[in-house]
Amino acid sequence: MESRHLRYALALAEHQHFGRAAASLGIAQPPLSMQIAAVEREVGERLFDRTPRGVFPTAAGTAFLARARRALCEMSAAAVEAGRAARGETGQLRMGFIGSALLDPLPGVLGRFRRARPDVRLDLREMSSPAGTVALVAGELDVAVGRGAPRGAGVDGLVTVPIGADHLVAVVGTAHPFAGRAEVRLEQLAAERLIMSAPTQEPAVAARLREGFGAGAAALDAATMSRDIHTIIGLAACDVGVGLGPARMRLAGRKDVRFCDIAPRVRLPDLQLSFRAADDSPVLAAFLDVVRANCAEVGSRLDDVLARREARSVKQ
Repeated sequence: MESRHLRYALALAEHQHFGRAAASLGIAQPPLSMQIAAVEREVGERLFDRTPRGVFPTAAGTAFLARARRALCEMSAAAVEAGRAARGETGQLRMGFIGSALLDPLPGVLGRFRRARPDVRLDLREMSSPAGTVALVAGELDVAVGRGAPRGAGVDGLVTVPIGADHLVAVVGTAHPFAGRAEVRLEQLAAERLIMSAPTQEPAVAARLREGFGAGAAALDAATMSRDIHTIIGLAACDVGVGLGPARMRLAGRKDVRFCDIAPRVRLPDLQLSFRAADDSPVLAAFLDVVRANCAEVGSRLDDVLARREARSVKQ
């Protein structure tokens, strides 16, 4: 039994006449009669009573037609859903990200993606950069946003593009001597109790700090370690010490803290967006389109990376 047989039966029930039903279907009457008879043989029951007044469904026919309508509706819906999935309008996007990315640029990116693809389910997980890389390589994530280039086994199968530059700033409580300053020097920070992200959480940041502090890097060993920027800011507000973090941390400012620039400027590893090179998910493609539109200069970088990847695959 095919979908056309269901349409034939429904047309006959609507028009109650073989000739009129055949005309509505654009076929001749004899083939329609033969097809209805074939359906009845397959079902094993008479579906229509043929009378001088017209053709009417039997009790078996009424039950059959109800299911036939639902079946055709489901088939139509299946085709629609398949098209939506192919266009990345439905499905799931699993993303891992570091907390500071929620300050910028993820609010703009995710907000725009949510509005453009309201039926895509977002599975969002805050995690460190190393953990995000491991999960992405393992296929547990579709996208990872971390700081610095991904490292470790399997990263050669990833596509990575920078989505935001940043530099180091200091945050202190309002009672701290640095609170009234626009800028402090690295050598001054080396004499302070510091608060920073744990090296195990963000190793690229820790490495850059050691490079920037140089001879004063011993101060980093005694630092209070934190998992996220909000804790760094909160501990600074409690006068635990001087917090160190990305400049975008200013977006999470509070009344009881002050931010200071650091001289000389210490550039932090870029925020990087990574995904698996072999991932051809339409949802991922739709998300990358939003990233292109929302993040300055990312579009051309992403296109360049993808073009190089395609060229390598052609050579292989």
